[in-house]
Amino acid sequence: MKYAVIKSGGKQYRVSEGDIIEIDRLPESKGKISFEDVLLFVSDGSVKIGRPYVSGEKVEASL
Repeated sequence: MKYAVIKSGGKQYRVSEGDIIEIDRLPESKGKISFEDVLLFVSDGSVKIGRPYVSGEKVEASL
C-alpha cells in the first residue's frame, strides 16, 4: 500500500491514490496542484520519514 502524510494550511492529511479529501485555503479552484510538504511517504514496505520533509517526494492532486 502506498500513502503519504502531507501538510497544507497548517494541517496534516494522510492521503493515498484515489482519495477524495477537503483542504482549506487552496489558491486555485480547478486544475492540478502539487504538495511538496511531504512529512511521511510509504511505498511497498519502504518508509521515508521527513526531517521535517521528505526530500524528492511530492503528491500531485486534481481539484
